[in-house]
Amino acid sequence: ILNALFLCLITIEHSIKCLFLTVTHSLKYFYTASSGIENFPSYVSVGLVDDVQISYCDSRTNENIPKQDWMNKVNSEYPDYWKEETETCLAKQQLLKDNLEIAKLRFNKTGGEHIYQQMYGCEWDDETGKVKGYDEFGYDGEDLIRLDPKTQEWIAPKPQAVNTKHKWDHDRNAVDHEKFYLTQTCVEWLKKYVNYGKRSVMRTVRPSVSLLQKSSSSPVGCFATGFYPDRAYMFWRKDGEEIHDGVEKGEIKPNNDGTFQMNVDIDLSSVATGDWIKYECVFQLSGVNEDMTSRLEKTRILTNEPNITNVIIPVVVAVAVLGLIAVIGFIIYKKMNGEKWIF
Repeated sequence: ILNALFLCLITIEHSIKCLFLTVTHSLKYFYTASSGIENFPSYVSVGLVDDVQISYCDSRTNENIPKQDWMNKVNSEYPDYWKEETETCLAKQQLLKDNLEIAKLRFNKTGGEHIYQQMYGCEWDDETGKVKGYDEFGYDGEDLIRLDPKTQEWIAPKPQAVNTKHKWDHDRNAVDHEKFYLTQTCVEWLKKYVNYGKRSVMRTVRPSVSLLQKSSSSPVGCFATGFYPDRAYMFWRKDGEEIHDGVEKGEIKPNNDGTFQMNVDIDLSSVATGDWIKYECVFQLSGVNEDMTSRLEKTRILTNEPNITNVIIPVVVAVAVLGLIAVIGFIIYKKMNGEKWIF
């Protein structure tokens, strides 16, 4: 599920078709239990709506708290909401720690640093009404076991999880309960959260776009940061036509202020400098009709090349918050009995 330690980068494949014809909202919860890692909580939970953090809890504070002001609106309908979420945090903390110990035994690695993670939630297309739920577990950065939303059966990529797969597949009441939660209850709460934070969640923010190059022989990168939502598409084109040869697209990544960043690089080593003017970077954002276009001009490129006036200001990949929030949070997990999922 997660390829980096305590870092959850939400990756979405984009295309122009899905970018402008659909609006998909998501509610995701991430839990992480760890052992052997100094100066880091042994348990962290995080909740996100449309990849914006809404809640946080860890084993040091043992309190689930809102991370967006608009999440306090839930108190008007559910006065004990955050108290119950704290109770859920404590229950999930023990459950994941137990599962971590079981996983360590199954992989025969009890010493050193280890993490056990769960990603849980749903997606809802507010135009088509299509719903998708997911529940995935990982151990030490690799997929361990996940639920197939179509068959409602568990898939175990690792042999150490095969027994768990059989155990969970045969608990049909639990599977049916989870299906109802992921496709109905979760979506109902997602709609509530989107309504609470519609001014924030439904907003559009245009990015700042820069042309970057490490050295004169390096690819030229087009870097966009500070945009919202993450339904964006960026590409290079020549003489008005999108090109793919020599182009490498990066993932959309979260900034620590709730906005996003992305980049797309192009290799122009075989292109005459005089022809660079024919190239331009194009950024498109869902909800914004006008494209942002940056024509490739030498004077506009920021570079690390010595003795050149334009010097790149180091760009911090702003995922510090998600790095700490690590991957976890499960605000509405209280709505179902999580105790059945003992690994």
